[in-house]
Amino acid sequence: MLEQLLIFTRGGLILWTCKELGNALKGSPIDTLIRSCLLEERSGAASYNYDAPGASYTLKWTFHNELGLVFVAVYQRILHLLYVDELLAMVKREFSEIYDPKRVEYDFDDTFRQLRKEAEARAEELRKVKPVGKGVNDGRKQVVKRGSGFDGGNKENKSEGNEGGDGGDEKGRKLESGRSNGNYNVVEGNRGMGLANGKENASSNNGAFDVSKLQKLKSKGGKKTNDTGVVSKGSKVDPKKKVTKKNRVWDDSPKEAKLDFTDPMEENGIENIEVVAADQGESMMDKEEIVSSDSEDEEDEEVGKDSKPDAKKKGWFSSMFQSIAGKANLEKADLEPALKALKDRLMTKNVAEEIAEKLCESVAASLEGKKLASFTRISSTVQAAMEEALVRILTPRRSIDILRDVHAAKEQRKPYVVVFVGVNGVGKSTNLAKVAYWLLQHKVSVMMAACDTFRSGAVEQLRTHARRLQIPIFEKGYEKDPAVVAKEAIQEATRNGSEVVLVDTAGRMQDNEPLMRALSKLIYLNNPDLVLFVGEALVGNDAVDQLSKFNQKLADLSTSPNPRLIDGILLTKFDTIDDKVGAALSMVYISGSPVMFVGCGQSYTDLKKLNVKAIVKTLLK
Repeated sequence: MLEQLLIFTRGGLILWTCKELGNALKGSPIDTLIRSCLLEERSGAASYNYDAPGASYTLKWTFHNELGLVFVAVYQRILHLLYVDELLAMVKREFSEIYDPKRVEYDFDDTFRQLRKEAEARAEELRKVKPVGKGVNDGRKQVVKRGSGFDGGNKENKSEGNEGGDGGDEKGRKLESGRSNGNYNVVEGNRGMGLANGKENASSNNGAFDVSKLQKLKSKGGKKTNDTGVVSKGSKVDPKKKVTKKNRVWDDSPKEAKLDFTDPMEENGIENIEVVAADQGESMMDKEEIVSSDSEDEEDEEVGKDSKPDAKKKGWFSSMFQSIAGKANLEKADLEPALKALKDRLMTKNVAEEIAEKLCESVAASLEGKKLASFTRISSTVQAAMEEALVRILTPRRSIDILRDVHAAKEQRKPYVVVFVGVNGVGKSTNLAKVAYWLLQHKVSVMMAACDTFRSGAVEQLRTHARRLQIPIFEKGYEKDPAVVAKEAIQEATRNGSEVVLVDTAGRMQDNEPLMRALSKLIYLNNPDLVLFVGEALVGNDAVDQLSKFNQKLADLSTSPNPRLIDGILLTKFDTIDDKVGAALSMVYISGSPVMFVGCGQSYTDLKKLNVKAIVKTLLK
């Protein structure tokens, strides 16, 4: 049974809800849909599942982008209503005809009642015809399987040739005239490669490979292979292309600064802190980064790229007329070339493939049906929409001002606790020291807690940083319970008046359940103010797996009904990736947590904020 159907504007004004349904929804599924999908560029998904105490809902939606309307249907997940998509399309069509931006109330109940009856009747008819459709689908699967070209046997190949030559076309026409199906194109493609060339396959040795594919490769790539062969031969003989190693040039340059700080420090701590500040300089966290605008050059490049394929499809006059007059409504077919180019560009910048796909689907859903303005290209419209989406995703939705939160905790007479978590070797201890240095510059007293009791040398590494920065460290050695060590460290910080406790934890893979259980216990027992996930900027698709599994394990292994998840992200090794900045987007998109710090070097000052505009510009360059 349909629980609720409502229509509202992009601005959040509810225009109509079905009074006939009027069911009180448990929880707040509509608000969660807006926060989790519509505002975070996940609107390209087919549906959204919402779990509330005592109820589980499925939400489906559609947009009218030209009018700025959103249509949402809510129903019990267990029911699997087949008519919801068709009902939303019919409601969208009928309501858009009576919509007036000046009106806020609509009498749409009678129309909706009629549309609902029609949609339910069609769904019932489809349910009755389902067994027949199932048989057709089974037959099509068999044809696809047989036409693959890898099944041995001369008899099967001969029968395939007969089916493809005689009955295959008729069958394809019947499917085409009946109802559209995404698998139809696959069948045609397989018929073209496997069935139509059945006689040739029959003469091959037990169907070891597809002869038609081989012929196709020969016809298309014959010249290229010959050319490349000639070039490769020439490259071996040609002495001019031989690369010679340049001689090393020795100069009298001064020695580099000493990087080993393990020597014992002097007893006067205040003077040593001033020496560190003088050596390292001001932290990059307090410096503003200026981004230059090269949008004109990028736009010119886009025009140059997109003009070639357009010239093949349309004449000069028609494309010029369309750019002047504007296109009536953007369709999915119009957006696909530009979206495909954007997806490829995002993936080359190290964005996870799954996230690039979802982003493009979301942008397509937000543009489909919109009218293209005059003197505007589709590629520039798609790029502008993607830029807005990326800025919206990367901009934090809550305050990430740690200094303000530290002062608020100080007023409550308790230390501000930050826990650093992440996989092995990403730089948790080093970046913990960078955060400590930045806090010291803002006159905040800091204490370190060595809770990595697993890795050899971890306590000594943190002790070296603490001695260098002249801040206290709480340690209990190795093979101790890290949750207990952290709790005692917080108690010690409360006694000695430290304002911030930075907790270092052992690196662990997201699939290591014993270590993940220990981390969940540490977070549950100490209830830190901030849980920072430290991740490398070098990772691509693995970022999605790491963050999603970390959050999932923390939720599953926690004994609290409201488990603590990751609050923020610290990206390390950002100076080693050039323009491959996609890991930042992947991590923020999959977790919903902001990037709070970016590590960009080996010294204590090499820590800065994420510049959203610079990241978006780099991703779309």
